[in-house]
Amino acid sequence: MSAGQKEGHSPSLVRARAWVTGRVQGVGFRAFAQAQASRRKLAGMARNLADGRVEVEVEGQPSAVQAFLAELQKGPSLAKVDDLQVSWETPTGEGSAFHIGY
Repeated sequence: MSAGQKEGHSPSLVRARAWVTGRVQGVGFRAFAQAQASRRKLAGMARNLADGRVEVEVEGQPSAVQAFLAELQKGPSLAKVDDLQVSWETPTGEGSAFHIGY
């Protein structure tokens, strides 16, 4: 069993937590993340942090999660992403939609 996999969960799922730094609040970043996740059928959420970053949790098929993270690196047109840090976690299999957290 490879890192990030857990017994009882599909090995075809991956889970990532990402922190996005830059001009990412007040520019539609969370809605952008939700749209990108929804079109890839990913579960998770995006929320603003008090320090100005956006935190994103995402789970789904590996190729879809990688494509989603690549889009986060770009962000919506009004955003300016300076950094994207990603931590890989054990998939939970919970959730079927992506929502905006507050």
